[in-house]
Amino acid sequence: MALKRRSKVDASFSMSSMTDIVFLLLIFFMVSSTLIHPNALKLLLPQSNSQVSAKPITSVSITADRNFYLETVPVTLGQLEYLLQQKMQGQDEPTIALHVDRTVPMEDVVKVMNIAKDNKYKLILATQPLSRK
Repeated sequence: MALKRRSKVDASFSMSSMTDIVFLLLIFFMVSSTLIHPNALKLLLPQSNSQVSAKPITSVSITADRNFYLETVPVTLGQLEYLLQQKMQGQDEPTIALHVDRTVPMEDVVKVMNIAKDNKYKLILATQPLSRK
């Protein structure tokens, strides 16, 4: 009697579904990494007990030695208003996060605040949460 096996197991494996998954993961991580605005400057921010989360479009930083940065690019105070106008052009709610070292004189902070007020930008002062002892 000749018995034949009807179900033969195919040992090959199709990689097309695996490459689709890897491609989708790659796209996901590329898109999510562009949404993060890292502030690479080391600043000692003032402390506050009220923290507000917001989605600023850009950030302005003032270091302890009174250097101004638009995100991570060093700029002068004279260039700052023009560069902010270029960056905020066409935005619905232009919002700026202001990162200021605690040793910076208040007059520098007020200069940036006046630029924001004159151009009708929302301004958020970045602070550190109060450390509870």
